[in-house]
Amino acid sequence: MQQILLSSRSTYRIGMVIPMQGPGGIFGPSCVSVCEMAADELNRCAGIDGRRVEIEYIDGGQSPEAVVAEVGALLEAGRLDAITGWHISSIRRRLGPLVGGRIPYVYTSLYEGGEHARGIYCCGETPEQQIFPALRWMREHLGVRRWHVVGANYVWPVRSLQKIAESAPGLGVEIVGTSLVPMGHGADPRLPAAVAAGNCDAVLMLLVGQDAVDFNRAFARVGLADHIIRYSPLMDESMLLASGPEATIDLYCSASYFSTLTSAPAMDFLDRYVSARGPSAPSLNNMAQSCYQGIQTLAELARISGGTRVSDCDRVIDGLTFSGPRGEVRFVGNQAVQPVNLARADVFHFEVLETL
Repeated sequence: MQQILLSSRSTYRIGMVIPMQGPGGIFGPSCVSVCEMAADELNRCAGIDGRRVEIEYIDGGQSPEAVVAEVGALLEAGRLDAITGWHISSIRRRLGPLVGGRIPYVYTSLYEGGEHARGIYCCGETPEQQIFPALRWMREHLGVRRWHVVGANYVWPVRSLQKIAESAPGLGVEIVGTSLVPMGHGADPRLPAAVAAGNCDAVLMLLVGQDAVDFNRAFARVGLADHIIRYSPLMDESMLLASGPEATIDLYCSASYFSTLTSAPAMDFLDRYVSARGPSAPSLNNMAQSCYQGIQTLAELARISGGTRVSDCDRVIDGLTFSGPRGEVRFVGNQAVQPVNLARADVFHFEVLETL
């Protein structure tokens, strides 16, 4: 790769908000590892806007108030040129008003949809892209119609559940039960008990990280994994490993990226990751790859617009298109549209079944 001399006038500082603790902390090491690769790749070329990329990590596993305080201090000190990262919607909803169009904010997590604030660009899957097609596929191929929803009691699960309930008749499915608990309570024995007491064909899991792991274990302990299908839009290989093979029987997931994708861009991304970070690096997953895509989006916005201000990004975001491990990513307004794949857990990996 040709070496390009970067401008000495300044660095381009990205605030990377990712969980380092709490239920989502299980994703943190993978996200950091991929972000370091992304920065190295950019800095071997032209960086962003001709400036060397530096990443400032902010623990998105803290309370939203703590995250906002930390980001606010960095903004006031002039230490951030952009914000991105995988974190929950409760944090995004507080960061959005704080950032207020001052710097670009690329939100990479799957989420409930409906974000239209100026300067916020959403890379993640929405229920319409991700959950609805999966429910339709499972009805058509597995005969699953009656769902019990188990989730965390915060923005993404609550609003996603509302959307699913509203669209259920058109999808040919029925929500026969719901169980919501605070984050950090995935092991609550009332969750599998509520599923067992109902009359469902499958469980839709709207749980994050370790909470889903704990629920999977509890689900298997009471024998439900043997005869009730589970589906989650938020699972990765580390969660499969932590859950154990006996707790991931008939577990399905949909996402835009799995490390087992066999397209040429996905295989190239995996090869570059292993080469850059070593064979013992944290496993690739959808959450980590989304952080890479967040940085890639910032680089593409700067390249096409010729600037890095929110006004520059706003001018070109609608219709912005680029290719990567997920396939073609195209922004409609401020929302990315991209292929979504359905996969089934296979011990410690995902077997991709179909692109939805």
